[in-house]
Amino acid sequence: MLNAQITIIGGGIGGLTAALSLQHFGFKVSVFEQAETLGEVGAGLTLSPNANHALNFLGLESALQQTCVIPQTAGVKHYQTGEMLILNKRADTPRERYGADYLQIHRADLHATLALAVSSNDPGCIHTSHELINVEQNSNRVQATFANGQVVASDALIACDGVRSVVRGQLFATGDPAFTGYIAWRGLVPADDLPQGVIDPDSAICTGPDQTFTRYLIRRGELLNYVAVARRSGWKEEGWSLRADKQELAEEFSDWSDDVRTIIKLTPEDALYKWALFDRDPLENWINGKIALLGDAAHPMLPFMGQGAAMAIEDGLILGRCFADAASVEEALQRYQAARLERTSMVLLESRANIKRLQRPDTNNYDQSSHKNEEVLGLFDYNPATIPV
Repeated sequence: MLNAQITIIGGGIGGLTAALSLQHFGFKVSVFEQAETLGEVGAGLTLSPNANHALNFLGLESALQQTCVIPQTAGVKHYQTGEMLILNKRADTPRERYGADYLQIHRADLHATLALAVSSNDPGCIHTSHELINVEQNSNRVQATFANGQVVASDALIACDGVRSVVRGQLFATGDPAFTGYIAWRGLVPADDLPQGVIDPDSAICTGPDQTFTRYLIRRGELLNYVAVARRSGWKEEGWSLRADKQELAEEFSDWSDDVRTIIKLTPEDALYKWALFDRDPLENWINGKIALLGDAAHPMLPFMGQGAAMAIEDGLILGRCFADAASVEEALQRYQAARLERTSMVLLESRANIKRLQRPDTNNYDQSSHKNEEVLGLFDYNPATIPV
């Protein structure tokens, strides 16, 4: 087996999945995170079967079942009347059809589960307060320099440092991101605060002209997570952690259904954030010598197919498999890119296109067959633990 010491830049979901996968296959890994403490922004995400195949392979299924929600039903509702336009039964269907569950989970719960698993394998693996400022390499080693003065050399470096990736900016010609014309709000509401009947079905997207409102339960059903998206101009802050004004959101969705307006009204003031949505074209190459990009650093995508975290998780498992089967770092990275580039580029472009399919002016005639869903695209059929690498 290849003997390689690997540096991972970024301790988010993609970075920790990559670290756990590489550990699983016997590699020495060091994770460097710029934040002072390891953690995730308080919001929800969905984990479709393709992502759960990877997490289950890495031994996390039981732990995730303790904190997640497996939705029994999912639907599309009219934005003003609340009428159910489409209703799908989920429950055990994803497991029966694809071999793994469809989960709704708090990002922090998934992140904590990954961090615990990585640290259990190697208590000294994760290093916080390490802000990367430069990367260099020669034919033998990669050197990472951090703002605290520490310099780390290794056999390979995997950049999992997000949409504002330092490594991507230094080593890859990326161009400037383009503002999509949309802004998004993320909110969390204690489920017990909501009147009976508001959360019906378990998860739903309400769709209207130039606006969508997606909501679903997380953390054992204790919290309702929602994402509201609207076409806007003039405000272009990209960061996740910007506090939002609840009154502004209420005004934006003032003509929506009673359920949507109730959810917004009952959102705690400190549990609402907003950010502008920027789009980036797919890269044709993620590799520079012994350095590669992973997750949002490689393929940041809009949230309109719910696959951003899933793609990073797939990347992470497949990276470990490629290192396990390769004779050199260069071969491992080439195999990783070959296995991932086409799929992630497709999902990135479909996520970009899906907002126009969702936010249609003729909402009353919403037809499920008119937009490409996960079955048409083959998203859920994909198993990163078994695909050829």
